[in-house]
Amino acid sequence: MVCMVWSYGLSAGQSAQLKNRSQIDPKYQWKTEDIFPDDETWEKEFDSFKKRLIDITSFQGTLAESASNLRLCLQTRDALNILHDKLSLYANLKFDQDTRVAKYQAYRDQISTLAVQFNQKKSFIEPEILAIPYEKIEQFLKMDLELNQYRHYLENLFRSKAHVLSPAEEELLALAGDLSRSPYQIFSMFNNADIKFPTISDEKGQPVELTKGNYMIFSKSPDRQVREEAFTAMYKTYHDWTNTLSASLAGAVKRNVFYARARKYPTALQAALDQDNIPLTVYDNLLNTVNNNLTPLHNYIQFRKEMLGVQKVQPWDLFVPLVKDYRWEVSYEEGIELIQQALQPLGEGYLNIVKKGFTSGWFDVFENQGKRSGAYSAATYGVSHPFMLLNYQGLLNDVFTVAHEMGHSLHSYYSLNTQPYIYSDYTIFVAEVASTLNEALLMDYLLKNTFDQQKKLYLLNEYIDQLRGTLYIQTIFAEFEKEIHTRYESGEALTAEFLNQTTRKLYSRYYGPDFEMNSLYDINWCRIPHFYYNFYVYQYATGISAATTLAQKILSGDKKARDAYLHFLSRGSSDYSINILKDAGVDMTSPEPIEATLRLFSKLLNEMKILAKQNDLQK
Repeated sequence: MVCMVWSYGLSAGQSAQLKNRSQIDPKYQWKTEDIFPDDETWEKEFDSFKKRLIDITSFQGTLAESASNLRLCLQTRDALNILHDKLSLYANLKFDQDTRVAKYQAYRDQISTLAVQFNQKKSFIEPEILAIPYEKIEQFLKMDLELNQYRHYLENLFRSKAHVLSPAEEELLALAGDLSRSPYQIFSMFNNADIKFPTISDEKGQPVELTKGNYMIFSKSPDRQVREEAFTAMYKTYHDWTNTLSASLAGAVKRNVFYARARKYPTALQAALDQDNIPLTVYDNLLNTVNNNLTPLHNYIQFRKEMLGVQKVQPWDLFVPLVKDYRWEVSYEEGIELIQQALQPLGEGYLNIVKKGFTSGWFDVFENQGKRSGAYSAATYGVSHPFMLLNYQGLLNDVFTVAHEMGHSLHSYYSLNTQPYIYSDYTIFVAEVASTLNEALLMDYLLKNTFDQQKKLYLLNEYIDQLRGTLYIQTIFAEFEKEIHTRYESGEALTAEFLNQTTRKLYSRYYGPDFEMNSLYDINWCRIPHFYYNFYVYQYATGISAATTLAQKILSGDKKARDAYLHFLSRGSSDYSINILKDAGVDMTSPEPIEATLRLFSKLLNEMKILAKQNDLQK
């Protein structure tokens, strides 16, 4: 399994012309040779993987015969999984560094197609295990100590027994795997390789190529005309493709519902949550708690309106800093130093790994022609370190992105070096805890070490906007996902008009009376790759709530809390996520972590209002 976690939001920056990759200093590029030395090695291992697929089929029909047969089958499957994941990681990193390169498009397609064959050949395993009485499984576990390593895996498998089909049906679903990836692949190729944006004018009136990577810097421009022009150029381009993109998104929803119904789940949401035994009440609790606490967000939008001196807050007014004409620029090297200082509460051992990551080819730092947008962390078993894609553009927001991705990567590093392969991955439900906790520590460090009131006001604004983007906005997305799946499950069509109307309704309700919903913003759903990931985004909101709770304990100097957190990072998926978080000190079955984070939002807003009044900054 490749541990890959994406970060919503695009790094911000601008340049007259993007560089080609060959113009980027190699020290700012990730070292894919740490996976395979070169393309020839990848191709050789790919051919080896194809030949070894037959190894797994030799166990078919034998798993109930002995504990050793069952163990050897699972070990063989794991060994093939490890090789597959290395092949996949290499192919995807090479593709993402320049999506226009046909060779790596082919690599990615080849490993994706072969994965379908692999899934087909190993599809007999779980149905065959489930046909064994669990009492016999318990006997096997007592007889074979090496098999006992798989105890949690087997217990979890039998928990979901009602949703595992017959061997023939499982094979059929596996055969459909390549087809099921089509909606996202179509969107990804369109969004990363094909879509082009017009040239706009910067603050000096100079023509600049608009990209997804530099869009956010224009959104933060103090010049409202520049912000509006960037917004219009970006969203008008997507608007011209709404029918195509609505069909693509509808395809992803239909895929989710198909698999849920095939596996006998009442809804696609319940199918997605059940993968890690997350109660449905956790999802509903998030939506209900946030919807019952919209007043702080309404107050913030009203304050933003007053600070900007506008009649209504427009979509292009949502991201501009409220400190007039203020830009906090941070070079990549300066950002590295800030992060290392901020993460000291996590201890010397954690910090040493962070320092190693900055100097050992873990990062691909700067935007280049054809490079995938956004940011992510990716890692897999058997590779010495994680990899992080960035599009660093030199603003403070980019420093937070680096800290965020380093949180994911250290989570992967600890788990991959502590757990056996079967538990070396971790669920997204806990992944966003590690990333947003790093952001919380960075923000705390900056607030404590910033004495200029303008900068402190800027930081408070940034912190509020982080909470807004990670808790409020991701909950909007979570509610959007639930609504579009519910509509399709009730037999109604997912038209572009419905998607637009749903987006308009949610943004208007969440942002309140001082926000004016622009018609182009109705199509914001067009831009969000996470809607193709099957109920992914709610975990950003639950994650920041858990991270806020843990960060406050660590910052208080509680060594036991820090040690419990570091232990949490090392546990992978060796238990259910709910239990792992409880052991770390957070109960996500309770509304308290969400409510505590919303209280923090209100506290920060009050501090910001006082500081703005003291400095006579409100218009």
